[in-house]
Amino acid sequence: MHITVFGATGQVGKRIVQQALNKGYFVTAFGRNVESLIDQDNLNEKLTAQKGYLFDEKDVAKAIDKADVIISVLGGASDGSDKTRSLGIKQIITQMQKKGKKRIIALGGMGVLNAEDNTLLLHADDYPEEYLAVGLEHLKAFELLLESNLDWTFFCPADIHDKDETGIFITSINYAPDPNHFRINAGDLAMAMLKAATNQEYVQQRVGISNY
Repeated sequence: MHITVFGATGQVGKRIVQQALNKGYFVTAFGRNVESLIDQDNLNEKLTAQKGYLFDEKDVAKAIDKADVIISVLGGASDGSDKTRSLGIKQIITQMQKKGKKRIIALGGMGVLNAEDNTLLLHADDYPEEYLAVGLEHLKAFELLLESNLDWTFFCPADIHDKDETGIFITSINYAPDPNHFRINAGDLAMAMLKAATNQEYVQQRVGISNY
């Protein structure tokens, strides 16, 4: 299997890269500063670190050329001023459609999950205002996936902690998990996203996730 990871140098992305290599997969790690991934810990003939610009269609097209699965864990500013999450997904979707690629696993936020009345959590009156701007960016990314013809999965965690995997977490479809501790280790999130990619889980579904 060949996996392309966008956002490969972030706290989740770098763990997806390492976990995928540990499983023997081919990995294309895409980013502007991917040189940082090439060290003695993950020096591997199956790893291609592609330096590129997310808004350059040729760079993105090249990155996904051999991919069986695309994983997007794009980050950005938390105040909504940075449109990397939404416009980045738009570029990836466009190039996937041009190349006939179908499977993408993408990272969003908990606000895009359903509330009990089937509205979205981020539309609730008590949704924290400091998370609203980035939540709306996640919503735009989700809407672009929803409008596409792709086999997408959209992971929607709360707080992501920069810690390795424990394997002790719970997932749920379209709603927040129960129990929900509003946190997930980056390693566990990477593990769940990679498992969904390899096992064809949660196709065209949102996924809530939390550590126990």
